[in-house]
Amino acid sequence: MPENIVAQINALLPQTQCTSCGFQSCKPYAQAIANNEADINQCPPAGEQGIQALADLLNKPYKALNPKFGEHKTPRVAIIIEADCIGCTKCLDACPVDAILGAAKFMHTVIANECTGCELCIAPCPVDCIVMESTQTLYNPVLAKHRHEVKQQRLEGLQLEKTQKMQQQREALKIKISSLARK
Repeated sequence: MPENIVAQINALLPQTQCTSCGFQSCKPYAQAIANNEADINQCPPAGEQGIQALADLLNKPYKALNPKFGEHKTPRVAIIIEADCIGCTKCLDACPVDAILGAAKFMHTVIANECTGCELCIAPCPVDCIVMESTQTLYNPVLAKHRHEVKQQRLEGLQLEKTQKMQQQREALKIKISSLARK
């Protein structure tokens, strides 16, 4: 499938990056739809309107949301009960759009208008200090997509740095072993 159709499908997805569809984020799901490897009704946050928009774009019949992937919910936002937060940073790592602020051993907080309501921060929290609340403040899907892409690039860069550092350490160890063997 042309990349153009993937971009069009991705633009119709809500960009929560919630993984409910069975894919790592919205773009891989869009690619799978474009390649006929996934159905258009696997995204609970898209709801009926989103599924209908995908059906219209792809000239396919509408299908109700597949309950295997969850149910559509009203917009929600993560709230950290700050008095209970131990600053473990597990929620920071889990948030796909970097909508949580904090540092190790310090209290964390959610930037409400950037939270997509994906719920990915709840499970890793060891003290259950994160709750979901209904909200009238909606996140911007375009900004959420951008924030997710930037986080992915940052993580890839960190992984590359780690790999390069390990390679340098291996090379240094080889040189040291080689010099010791010559003695």
